[in-house]
Amino acid sequence: MGLLDERAKLNGKVAVVIGGAAGIGEAVSLSLAEAGVDLAICDRDSVALAATGATVSKLGRRVYTATADVLNPEQIESFYAGFSKHFDRLDILVNLAGGVTRRNFMDTTPEHWEHDIQRNYRYVLQSIQRAVPLIRKGSRGGSIINFTTIEAHRGAGTFAVYAGAKAGLENFTRAIAVELGPERIRVNTIAPDQTPSMGNWNAMRESGLKELEALPAGYIEAAWRTYIPMQVPPPTQELGNAVLFLASELSAYITGITLHVDGGCKASMGFNNWPHGDGWVPIPLAGTLPRMFGKIDAPSEPND
Repeated sequence: MGLLDERAKLNGKVAVVIGGAAGIGEAVSLSLAEAGVDLAICDRDSVALAATGATVSKLGRRVYTATADVLNPEQIESFYAGFSKHFDRLDILVNLAGGVTRRNFMDTTPEHWEHDIQRNYRYVLQSIQRAVPLIRKGSRGGSIINFTTIEAHRGAGTFAVYAGAKAGLENFTRAIAVELGPERIRVNTIAPDQTPSMGNWNAMRESGLKELEALPAGYIEAAWRTYIPMQVPPPTQELGNAVLFLASELSAYITGITLHVDGGCKASMGFNNWPHGDGWVPIPLAGTLPRMFGKIDAPSEPND
């Protein structure tokens, strides 16, 4: 065992991962298993759940899986009831499930609002309320990690209810971190931005997604270089690494914070690396503007 393993002290712990079967969820689940953590995973994707559970088992870790959709509180309740039959301790909780589809707010309905709030905020309240008594039983403290988004930190048009729910989740995380601090139960959030996952593609309107898929090779990569200071989106494994850090004793005195795993997007918010020599500025300049808009007639003078 190396120095980092000795200080992290993850081996033998037990984690719940809500939404831990595919994409970022799979990366998080496998990262924890590789660090010696036993797992309880739920996800609405039963096929991916079976595959991820089998991989965890092959890594020599105990694993309990259950198909559950966070839109259904009864399924979350059933998952936790099953957890208690398989494990006698809980050390780590990762609330990862979430998602959204782009819509202008004025085109949404109360049903859309309820869906987005339940999927991105309300289920986390239920999950934490069920998990904390299980963590308390061990009197060892623990770590709760909620996944939020960069959209919680900016006016994300066409993601209004989602952005509001995620912002609420961040402040809830800070508040519950204060409440649980005396018990050494730490609560933090991880805020990704663009990642190469199905969740980000699924957020696109169908028409926009088809247009993106029709673009020649290289366009998306060029867009990353414009938007992300580190030039490429973080691989899902980097989200797994962030969970390992916040779940481990390496972050034993970190609670109530948001960890941005985004290649610098939060730091550069509002600045883009425009091509054609314009560089990092909020709006494109003389190098990019003519290429974006072509010939535009001069604005007419206002009437006297």
